[in-house]
Amino acid sequence: MRRMTTTDIRAMKGNREKIPVVTAYDSPTAGLANAAGIPIILVGDSLGMAVLGYDSTIPVTMDDMVHHTKAVARSAKHSFIVADMPFMTVQVDSSDALRNAARLVQDGGAQSVKLEGGERVAEQVRRIVEAGIPVMGHVGLTPQSVHQLGGYKVQGKIKEEVTRIFHDAQVLEEAGAYAVVLELIPSSLAKVITKRLSIPTIGIGAGPYCDGQVQVLHDILGLDIDFVPKHTKQYLRLNELIVQALRLYADEVRAGTFPTDKESFNMDEDLLTDFDGPG
Repeated sequence: MRRMTTTDIRAMKGNREKIPVVTAYDSPTAGLANAAGIPIILVGDSLGMAVLGYDSTIPVTMDDMVHHTKAVARSAKHSFIVADMPFMTVQVDSSDALRNAARLVQDGGAQSVKLEGGERVAEQVRRIVEAGIPVMGHVGLTPQSVHQLGGYKVQGKIKEEVTRIFHDAQVLEEAGAYAVVLELIPSSLAKVITKRLSIPTIGIGAGPYCDGQVQVLHDILGLDIDFVPKHTKQYLRLNELIVQALRLYADEVRAGTFPTDKESFNMDEDLLTDFDGPG
C-alpha cells in the first residue's frame, strides 16, 4: 500500500469520497491510525493540550512539533502526515516560515505543513508551496489566536466574520494550498465554502458538508475524563477502561497476586547455593 499524496487527496473531492483525518502525537497512536487505514494523520499543535498539559496551543514550540512528528513518522508508513506550524513560526516573515516548514518536512518526516490564517499568511503559503512543500490551510476558529478571538467560540455568526472566513479560504486556494481546515463555523457556511472551492475542505465542528473531517484522537477514543467537545463523537470511553485496568493492577500488587509464576523467570537453583543463607 503506497502513501497518500496531495494529488490523491484532491481527487477524493472530485470523486465525492469523504476524507477521514485524525490527530496523532506519538508512534503507538500513529501506528493504530495507520493500521485503521486513516489516509491523513495530523500532528497538531493541539498536542499542547492533549499530551503536554497546557491550556492552549500557544506554548507549543518548533522543537516540540519536530519531536512528535518524528515519532509519528516512524509508525505511519502509509498515511499522509501533516504537521502544524506552531505559534509565531509563520508570522515573522516568509523566510522564517519557509525555514520552519522545511524543518518539519526534512527533520520531522512530514509530507505537508498546516498554517493557521488566511490573507495574513497568504505570502508565506505561496513561498512554502513554491519551495515544494504542500500546505494545508486553516480558517474559522484559529486556536493560536484564541486570546484575540476571546476564547474558543464559533466563528462566522455575523456578516463581517462570514465575509472574512469566505475570503480567507479563497485566498488560501489561490496561494496554492491543496486543502483547508474549517474549524468551528456554522455548517451552512462550510457548505457554501466547500461548494465554491476546488480544493478539499476538512471540517472540525463545521458540520457534515465538508469534504473531510478531522478529530483529535484522544477525543474520539474518550481519553479525557473531564472534557468532551460538542463537535466530537466518542466512539469509545477508553478512559474508563484504562482507569479500571490500572485499579485492578494496583489491587493485585497490593494483594501480592501479581506477578505469578506465569509472569516470572526461572533459573537453575543450584547457582544460588553460595548465596543462600542467613542474611
